[in-house]
Amino acid sequence: MQSPAPQPTHRLIPSRFPPIGLFDTVATTADAAAVMELAGWTNDRVVKERLARLPPGEWVFGRPNSSIIMAAFLHAAPGGGRFNGPELGAWYASAAPATAIAEVGHHLRREALARGLEAMQRVYRSYSSRLDGSYRDIRGDAPELHAPDNYAAGQVFGEGLRATGEDGVLYDSVRHRGGSNACAYRPSKVLDVTQAEHLEISVRTGEKRIEARRLATFHDVPD
Repeated sequence: MQSPAPQPTHRLIPSRFPPIGLFDTVATTADAAAVMELAGWTNDRVVKERLARLPPGEWVFGRPNSSIIMAAFLHAAPGGGRFNGPELGAWYASAAPATAIAEVGHHLRREALARGLEAMQRVYRSYSSRLDGSYRDIRGDAPELHAPDNYAAGQVFGEGLRATGEDGVLYDSVRHRGGSNACAYRPSKVLDVTQAEHLEISVRTGEKRIEARRLATFHDVPD
């Protein structure tokens, strides 16, 4: 079944990665390629390989937060995500802010466990976005694609959709009961990306609770 994405969607990005507006004002694909080289993005062999897999017609530039969108596709996790392999990233977002918080909180807790820490906290920048297009809707279905900690089946399924030109996937959150998420494969259909508030998210490895605190003021400062 195909469905439109929820509007708007919400995504959290660690605030230690400051927003870079290099792509926001360039006007052509050639300019975008030059900016990527100038910024050093294409000095990384893996990023350069991912860029080659992204059709130039899908490069996003000349509008606000273009860099945020492009980074989601070019700076993918080494092991990939739920519906993308490591070869090329995707834009993941949630239908509700609480679901986005639950998603990043889960991964923050896993990081704390891996590092042998009892607790961790991190500040995130929140973004809202509008996802255009039609998405493969597997909500309430396909339990093998919603496995809590095994993305193998989801990656095969998702990359198959991307290869045939589909816009993405709508799926149930396994971190937030009743929540839903979207995985978008086409940067050109990630629209109206707007930065909102900063949230400090805290977790403890021995508890399921996730604490989120809205920060009244926060200045992006590179590490």
